[in-house]
Amino acid sequence: MESTKSNAYAVWKIKDFRSFLAGRFFLTFGIQMQAVIVGWQIYELTKDVLALGMIGLAEAIPFMSFAVFAGHIADRFNRKKIMIISTILYLLCATGLLIYTLKISTFYNQFGVIPIYAIIFISGFARSTFFTSQSALMAQLVPRELYANSTTWNSTFWHIAAVSGPAIGGLIYGFLRIKIAYLVVTIFVIASIFFFALLQSRPRPIKTVDESFKYSLTVGIRFVFKNQVVLGGMSLDMFAVLFGGITALLPVFSGEILHAGPQGLGFLRAAPAFGAVIMALILAHNPPLEKAGKNLLWAVTGFGVCIISFALSRNFYVSLFILALSGMFDNVSVIVRGTIMQLFTPDEMRGRVAAINSIFIGSSNEIGAFESGVAAKLMRVVPSVIFGGVMTLLVAGTAARFAPKLRKLNLAKMIGEK
Repeated sequence: MESTKSNAYAVWKIKDFRSFLAGRFFLTFGIQMQAVIVGWQIYELTKDVLALGMIGLAEAIPFMSFAVFAGHIADRFNRKKIMIISTILYLLCATGLLIYTLKISTFYNQFGVIPIYAIIFISGFARSTFFTSQSALMAQLVPRELYANSTTWNSTFWHIAAVSGPAIGGLIYGFLRIKIAYLVVTIFVIASIFFFALLQSRPRPIKTVDESFKYSLTVGIRFVFKNQVVLGGMSLDMFAVLFGGITALLPVFSGEILHAGPQGLGFLRAAPAFGAVIMALILAHNPPLEKAGKNLLWAVTGFGVCIISFALSRNFYVSLFILALSGMFDNVSVIVRGTIMQLFTPDEMRGRVAAINSIFIGSSNEIGAFESGVAAKLMRVVPSVIFGGVMTLLVAGTAARFAPKLRKLNLAKMIGEK
């Protein structure tokens, strides 16, 4: 078998994978633009750090509550159609935010920012069904020996969009006004629907046993909690980002600590993804599959150190560098965990296992955003971020001690690389 190290671009020969990447790029670009716009808009209207945390909670509640059922749907119905329907729902949400902003004097005077939270709440359902279906479909687009390669390039394009989306969103907000920014979001979401429509539908996985509806909903949970490697990887990500995530507080850092405004906020939001892109390009040629478990643990440790350093920085450019470095560490974790998910999960169970993974990710990102807002309210912004970084280091140390199978994991051996 040809080593991934000498065939870093092998997955690009697959037409459907190229269409998949394009669609996911445009959707991610639009969503990341929307995130920075909504964050700054909420903070500008309320001047409340807790209100920023509530954005994450508004999305997390439907996302996590619907995830297991979304996984069941992804394993029973056409995954391509589910992705398209979910993206259309994203489009409706983006349109709703645009309408709210066009009529903001009317809506804000009557309802405050509640309509924004309501729209984000609805987008949580779209994210739940999209995440499970796209995770399950991607594994059907490429052969097993290219799982690590496809995960690397998928991560690369996601992070390129996550770099450019917030940066351009912040610039458009700052120079061309918020209405234009929301309009651009809707255009990118429409583009993603076009590319997803180009995908060929894949057959539904063949069920190996006759499952009851109740058993089908819980089988993913049982699989994850019986597998130390899968559970360890998910848990490490969940707790590390739960405590170490600072995205929700970036409007405060940009506006009050670094004095960079909405334009600076866009670059701060983009910096981790920029670092992740650099690391992903390196890992495409040198995948972190040998000693994958140790690489994962060291990456989370480095991420925690970056979070503490960011809290102490008072220079905008130093802060950008630290966030980019945190993205580099985080992307090692993303690629290792993504490869674990693809290699260890049976095809007929991918949607449901992806659903459990989405709950872990939702806990770390959206609930983490809420935790950041609450901690900042109670402890003040900088001490709360330092606390989060220290907790991330403790999480890495705990995983290294109590998950030996994860620590000793060698993914290269599993896929036959030398």
